[in-house]
Amino acid sequence: MTIAFQLAVFALIAISFLLLISVPVLFASPEGWSNNKNVLFSGTSLWIGLVFLVGILNSLIS
Repeated sequence: MTIAFQLAVFALIAISFLLLISVPVLFASPEGWSNNKNVLFSGTSLWIGLVFLVGILNSLIS
């Protein structure tokens, strides 16, 4: 269970870092929003899911 928690936290950190880099790049590029909004929404949905997963796993471990 601890390894699953650690992997979920690592995935949350990795997705956060990727979104931190990609969101400003998408908004700054011409036609970037209209071409890549599905990718951005998918990344955001994954991030929200990981936040809930980390919270649930944290409550199970402690």
